[in-house]
Amino acid sequence: MKNKKKTFYFEDYNDYEFSDSKKNNKIKISLNRVAFLSFIFFSLILIFGIKIIYLSLSPEKSFYKKYAKGEFQKERRDIVDRNGSVLATNVTLYDVGVRPKLLNKKEKKNLLIKLGVLFPELNLADIQNKLDKEDFFSIGKRLTPKEKDQFWLMGNKAFVFDPKPSRIYPQQNLFSHILGQTDDTNNGISGIEKFFNEKLNDKEKINSSLRLTLDSNLQHLIRNELVKAENIFYNVGSGAILMNVENGNILSLVSLPDYDLNRRVLIDDNIYSNKITLGVYELGSVFKTFTIAAGLENKVIETNTVFKNLENSLKCDKYTISEHDKLPKNLNTEQILIRSSNIGAVRIAQKIGIEKYRNFLKILGILDTIKFDLEEIGTPLSFRWGKCKLATTSYGHGITTTPLQLAKAYAILGNGGYKIDPSIVLNKINSSKKKEQLISNKTSNEINSMLRKVVNLNEGTANFANVEGYEVAGKTGTAVKYNSKEKLNTFVSLFPSTKPKYVLLVMLDEPKSAPNYIYEFPPSLKFPKGYKYKGEMRNTSGWNTVVVAGKIIEKIGPILAINNLEASKSF
Repeated sequence: MKNKKKTFYFEDYNDYEFSDSKKNNKIKISLNRVAFLSFIFFSLILIFGIKIIYLSLSPEKSFYKKYAKGEFQKERRDIVDRNGSVLATNVTLYDVGVRPKLLNKKEKKNLLIKLGVLFPELNLADIQNKLDKEDFFSIGKRLTPKEKDQFWLMGNKAFVFDPKPSRIYPQQNLFSHILGQTDDTNNGISGIEKFFNEKLNDKEKINSSLRLTLDSNLQHLIRNELVKAENIFYNVGSGAILMNVENGNILSLVSLPDYDLNRRVLIDDNIYSNKITLGVYELGSVFKTFTIAAGLENKVIETNTVFKNLENSLKCDKYTISEHDKLPKNLNTEQILIRSSNIGAVRIAQKIGIEKYRNFLKILGILDTIKFDLEEIGTPLSFRWGKCKLATTSYGHGITTTPLQLAKAYAILGNGGYKIDPSIVLNKINSSKKKEQLISNKTSNEINSMLRKVVNLNEGTANFANVEGYEVAGKTGTAVKYNSKEKLNTFVSLFPSTKPKYVLLVMLDEPKSAPNYIYEFPPSLKFPKGYKYKGEMRNTSGWNTVVVAGKIIEKIGPILAINNLEASKSF
């Protein structure tokens, strides 16, 4: 019997039909995927295209503009002078660091070679040591964008650039004692920067500058003459202040030596202190003006009151008071000031008395700490009044004050006796506010007339300041520094003397005699064309500080006359 195999099949499903159906499904799935991916791709292109067009049409929305050129830099208000010249501003500077771990031995060697070529001032030995031992170190701080780009163009992956808003001072040394400095967090640590730190950080006024009363042109000219003086009189330092006697606005304030504010160094040596505002000194015969003004104001003397039989010296306790030169036995009040008589000043002070004299100095603001726009302010030394102290104070010895206070006192004497408050920040002046008169017009006029004669008469001590056309008045002061044989010489001037507009104080610290300097005497009745003189060995204010003041007035006078109609008419 044969075995029969049974088979079965479906007529509607064969191998060919199954295979074709599977293939069609795959094609459909692939087409769907392509369509989906194409949609995503073109959507992204559309989104980025719209974004690019939006950014290009709206530059004010730019990230770079907002953070690199806008708010990022405006961390602190600018400081400008009275004419709008920028004295302090913020810019973006860069700190550059190095991450040695990102470099292999060969790359470190190549880096040192490039640094040596591009930056020969760098200490390569120190850098090599840090590359081998440290994880990160700084290679440059407060770099300008140009300096930063020099590092960036090296294309080294180990460099790290840290942009920082930084304070810079375009005038460098010119206003160092006034502006002061900021720290690494952009906060003031000295000078104007510290005193007005809150106002300078006021974000509501970030686009308005803090305007000072100072004039960069005048500051430059005055500083330049003080620098020249160092090469003639070999003084260790100097200072000058120029102030408007009517409103107390300070147009220039210089103290030497100074320093570049853009260099972050510690200034802790006393020679760098502000000699005009912080320095407290005995200033010598410039005080004789106060003694005579006090006598006139208290009506114990007149300008023509004669003092007879004046000694050449006198004793007070264990001290001897003497004249600087041999003077006539009989001098009137005016001659005592013109010839700068010590004994004459003592006689006047004795007439005034301690209480009245002390009160007069207090009114002028000589004895107390002055309120000013800086923290760097000196305080006059206190002392006990007595007969001998009254005598020495009358000619400026045994009493101290700051040059700023001295200038203020002379401004009050010169402006008709009205109170002023010195300032270096420009404020709107309320012209309707009534001025407080401290001293009579009569006393002021008489003092101005006498101070003019100190300058323009042959027997006066300040002939070298008799600059033609400016009616300079003033008084010299020569003082021996405490526990030293060195001198501090001062000259305070008012001009024009008929109606003073400005007070200029010049001070030289430890000047030397200048026998090789050719002194040029101005025209006088005795010498109509003037004359020249060489070989002077004296080292008093009349032979150095007055010379410098005269040179300064020659330079700044035309600027003051041009910029000020009242001064122009007076001249």
